[in-house]
Amino acid sequence: MSDAALAPGGFRPLSRRDWIGFYAMMIGLFMAVLDIQIVASSLGEISAGLSATIEETAWIQASYLTAEVIIIPLTAWLARALSMRTLFTLSITLFTATSLLCALAWNIESMIVFRVLQGLSGGTLIPLAFSIIYIIFPPERRAAMIVILALVANVAPTIGPTFGGWLTQLFSWQWLFYINLIPGALIAIVGWKTIDIDRPNLAILKQIDVLGVILIALFLGPLVYVLEEGPREDWFNSPTIALVAIISIVSGILLVWRELSAAHPVVDIRAFGNRNFLIGCLMSFAFGIAIYGSIYLLPVILSTVRGYNSLQIGIAMIVIGAFQFISGPVAGQLEKRMEPRLMIALGLALYAAAFWLYSTVTAEVGFAQLFLPQMLHGIAIVITFLPMTAITLGTLPLQEIQNASGLFNLMRNLGGAIGLAVINTIIGGRYDLHRSRLAESITTARMPVSETMAAAGEGFGEGDGEALASLRMLLQLVEREALVMTYNDVWLIMAATIACGLLLLPFVRKVA
Repeated sequence: MSDAALAPGGFRPLSRRDWIGFYAMMIGLFMAVLDIQIVASSLGEISAGLSATIEETAWIQASYLTAEVIIIPLTAWLARALSMRTLFTLSITLFTATSLLCALAWNIESMIVFRVLQGLSGGTLIPLAFSIIYIIFPPERRAAMIVILALVANVAPTIGPTFGGWLTQLFSWQWLFYINLIPGALIAIVGWKTIDIDRPNLAILKQIDVLGVILIALFLGPLVYVLEEGPREDWFNSPTIALVAIISIVSGILLVWRELSAAHPVVDIRAFGNRNFLIGCLMSFAFGIAIYGSIYLLPVILSTVRGYNSLQIGIAMIVIGAFQFISGPVAGQLEKRMEPRLMIALGLALYAAAFWLYSTVTAEVGFAQLFLPQMLHGIAIVITFLPMTAITLGTLPLQEIQNASGLFNLMRNLGGAIGLAVINTIIGGRYDLHRSRLAESITTARMPVSETMAAAGEGFGEGDGEALASLRMLLQLVEREALVMTYNDVWLIMAATIACGLLLLPFVRKVA
């Protein structure tokens, strides 16, 4: 280890080189997380550019998250084998190269392949940045560093739609990926020159748990596929969905057996035996559903209900990121004065309140209606994530932090991937229900209906033209209101999911 690492007598002072390396990894983390949601407000433009359907473009986000979910558990093993410097430099270099490929994609199939490669390279950057805190910083300085990384990790996906919308409107959707090229190249050079924490142990490569790696891919990849494609394929009535689900279930069972029995497991799942770590990972899973689900849902609402373009969506969502920045220092001070479990309770309560307020919006939804829930949303993200990280990793031995950090981040991204799929499933089912119920209530005996038909018929002659115009307007109103009611149902379900996290807090052990 270098002079920045743990010495026999404790932690030695960090040099300027150490700080530069840390901030290089932090920027790498920011780029990797930003690219999950930077496409959220621009899916319409990407869909048109690649001649794809909206359902197909949903895989642009899902494929990236799925790839991250697969690679994150392998990060600790890769870091031990290659060293953190080599793995970081290799990952950011590949991330930059695949960003260029995404910008050059010629159809939806090529885009999905390149996004998978981008997710595989970017997925290692997240746990690397978090694990370095516990390796080079003494205990009394870790909280402040976690505040910084928590702010970066959670601001990135929330400002992604705003930044992405601005780039798309100012240039084109390809710039969502071109923007990574120069920073990625610079960070790769800086990381190689400054990160010096450990040394490669290539002997670990000979101990590779090949079966474990294969089982991880066969468990997580098919799982996300089933959840994403199930609603469109009528779930298990589709032979393909049924087969893929069986592969995922069997692989998951075999994975647990393999990692508990292998001499050199690629993922040490024994960390789940620590109560705080297990509960923290469950909360991280729910947190992933909340953060990625909400940042996916808001652009969809503004696009389908209000017809906003990518820039308008980005502007409407800027409040979340703004209040994350504002509340970052406040969260740091709260962490020093408030017991972590109480701080998590406060954050989860704010989160649930924000989602409940989202569920009350109308068809006139816009910046004004979204301001208060977005304000609470932004504050809740920072307040929740800091103590959640502390209670999850704070009771583990130092040598387990790197592996545990990967699993902790895996649960958040897995929650995001599964959450996106479940949200789309709920939207499909609830929309059909609300539309049919609203359609049943449309009769000319009701005064609002007759008035709407009369207003729609103005400017048309008697006969079929007037009737057609009236029916068209009523159909548009029914579909719009059904969408609003559907999205509000999703917000309520997400609020209840977050609130369930409060039930776990009494079981969390106190962390010094």
